[in-house]
Amino acid sequence: MMIHPVRRALAVAASRAPRQFLATASRTTSVRSVRAAAAAGSYYSTTSRRLQDAFPSQLENLASSTLPKVVPQVPQTLTEKIVQRYSVGLAPGKKVKSGDYVTLQPHHCMTHDNSWPVAMKFLSIGASKIHDNRQVVMTLDHDVQNKSEANLKKYRQIEEFANTHGVDFYPAGRGIGHQIMVEEGYAWPGTVTVASDSHSNMYGGVGCLGTPMVRTDAASIWATGKTWWQIPPIAKVTFTGLLPPGVTGKDVIVALCGLFNNDDVLNHAIEFTGAEETMRSIPVDDRLTIANMTTEWGALSGLFPIDAVLASWMRAKATVTAMEHPELGDKAKFTHAKIDALLENPLVADPGATYAKQLYLNLSTLSPFVAGPNSVKIATPLKDLEAQNLKLDKAYLVSCTNSRASDIAAAARVFKDAAADNNGVIPKVAPGVKFYIAAASLLEQKQAEDSGDWQVLLDAGAEPLPSGCGPCIGLGTGLLEPGEIGISASNRNFKGRMGSTDAKAYLASPEVVAASALKGKIAGPGWYQKPEGVEKVIIGEGNGVVEQDKAMSIEDALDKIIAEAESLIANAEAGLGSESAEPAAAAAASEEESLTEILPGFPEAISGEIIFCDADNINTDGIYPGKYTYQDNITPTKMAEVCMENYDPSFGSIARAGDILVTGFNFGCGSSREQAATAILAKQIPLVVSGSFGNIFSRNSINNALMGVEVPKLVQRLREEFGEKVATRRTGWKLTWDVRRSKVVVEEASGKKWEQKVGELPPNVQEIIARGGLEKWVKSQIEA
Repeated sequence: MMIHPVRRALAVAASRAPRQFLATASRTTSVRSVRAAAAAGSYYSTTSRRLQDAFPSQLENLASSTLPKVVPQVPQTLTEKIVQRYSVGLAPGKKVKSGDYVTLQPHHCMTHDNSWPVAMKFLSIGASKIHDNRQVVMTLDHDVQNKSEANLKKYRQIEEFANTHGVDFYPAGRGIGHQIMVEEGYAWPGTVTVASDSHSNMYGGVGCLGTPMVRTDAASIWATGKTWWQIPPIAKVTFTGLLPPGVTGKDVIVALCGLFNNDDVLNHAIEFTGAEETMRSIPVDDRLTIANMTTEWGALSGLFPIDAVLASWMRAKATVTAMEHPELGDKAKFTHAKIDALLENPLVADPGATYAKQLYLNLSTLSPFVAGPNSVKIATPLKDLEAQNLKLDKAYLVSCTNSRASDIAAAARVFKDAAADNNGVIPKVAPGVKFYIAAASLLEQKQAEDSGDWQVLLDAGAEPLPSGCGPCIGLGTGLLEPGEIGISASNRNFKGRMGSTDAKAYLASPEVVAASALKGKIAGPGWYQKPEGVEKVIIGEGNGVVEQDKAMSIEDALDKIIAEAESLIANAEAGLGSESAEPAAAAAASEEESLTEILPGFPEAISGEIIFCDADNINTDGIYPGKYTYQDNITPTKMAEVCMENYDPSFGSIARAGDILVTGFNFGCGSSREQAATAILAKQIPLVVSGSFGNIFSRNSINNALMGVEVPKLVQRLREEFGEKVATRRTGWKLTWDVRRSKVVVEEASGKKWEQKVGELPPNVQEIIARGGLEKWVKSQIEA
């Protein structure tokens, strides 16, 4: 149906009117007055519908030929400003914004244990020399406890490759890659730095836009220095108040994940902000923890401001470096001269920048929180879990999330305080409890050793592990056994990730982990001081500032009026359509004109029986278990066998080749492992349909030639029809994806048929899939 011009104007006026206009609007604002504002053109500007088949340069030329030459200043978010700096090939005067596809040339790209598989991709596409060896960093951190000849051989190959190409290399045991990127200054404020790992978000804690890439993207960056990226919708999260004593950054992000748990920031870039006093209460180590776990919240980045707190942290790093390594001079990663240059004109978001959504959290109302069991979307106040007397089997102070010197100091303080009631002797962990510790890096461990905190934990009976990912990724010593309960300071407690799928895993701050190990049950150290008058956590939409949020409420009221007006117009249009067959014919003609071009050899339609996995947030650990991720010799047959094993062990016997896999919402959240896509392909399932996908899974799917389409209506219809949840069921329903007409046709078991329009699969994506994935596509381009 054609959209009426007035209707479009109403919608645009509602969505783009400035705050001062909205603040003066009342609930009785008439549609006529909005039409007048639209006609006057003083509160919004319209843009023509972007042509999906046009290249950006064509659109720029079109705009320059039809619009005035004066280019208005477009307010940008901090994310957009950083992306602007690291985008190449932009049209003159182009200001990037959320939704734009850009060619990104990141400041740095880190790979870890997956460096050898990336190298294999790099060589297979015909590349022989890394485009910019100063751009690439390699660290070994995931499977460092594995002393098998196969793993040691892979580690040697990675080191030799790095040395051959002159790439910065950090061996096993030196530290976790993300921590190295921060402490060695690769993740520099105001830059874009990526890694082939989902927790690249952590770099946002130091004002660096960190976002994950996958192995194929990393190979592309090695070969060309560039990759593609679509700027996500951007969410602003405002902190108000101050962190009370006994509350940490871990409590902040656990609460955010658990209280805003309806995919509020799924596939968004987050910018954290707040008043200067508020932000001063969040040290850099806590910011790193929060940014790190924005991954679990569903976001693609978690960016903190470049402010006085960050500057002080960097100054301290520069001073220590100058004292301990004076021979480095201006070649040191951290120098006061470099920091002066950074702070001379620091990047900040422009006033009036556009955000897709705004949320706030009052830190003063926060208390210690615990995530779990087996989900970051379940957040419970510590006091409630303490009352349950949950017996503990294992405790972990590990990972890049919370195992820096400050975290180790907090854990050691728990035992030091307890020593006061034990004749000054450091008490042992509770009988039957195993407490594992591993520093985020050797530098952090040395600081903890120098302060005596590391020895305190050893005296308490903690078992040290080499600096690396270890139990967090489900590798090495100390994994959870069936029926056990564990609590960890790490970032991810998905079912089966840290060991048995029959175990229960919780996440908490380092001091809560240490107190739980000491007491033998989930418990805290008793440091929390509840502010007077606080009864509940205060969260919401908006900025948490009454005046501004009131203006937003007025905007919501105006949106409601516009929606009612649209409904009236739609009814009128429908009435006009019933009087003549011409509008219907025009609509049909328009439908035919919007047919998607199908490349030669690409199927016009894909059909199969629906197999339904009825769950939301099926993560990459559920799709492809972490214990297989770094075994590079796994055959396709074995991959098919273990596909979805952690989600449902019976999946393998139920699913058949040629099935269409349908799942709930946020399918493929979690890590960046490409095997989550390739294992489904190995199972000979050609198409995945979901309510929504995790962004990194979507990227992996395209890069590895697995097709996917979002059809929320189908998920809802299946749930209505079958009611009781079953992990995996054959439905007897048939789905056909008509690629040419951009729609799916569903035939239910009863014979009832219905169809739904879906997103277009453009020719460029078809070509990547038809070639067998991005790796083979890049190779074809090199050979052409």
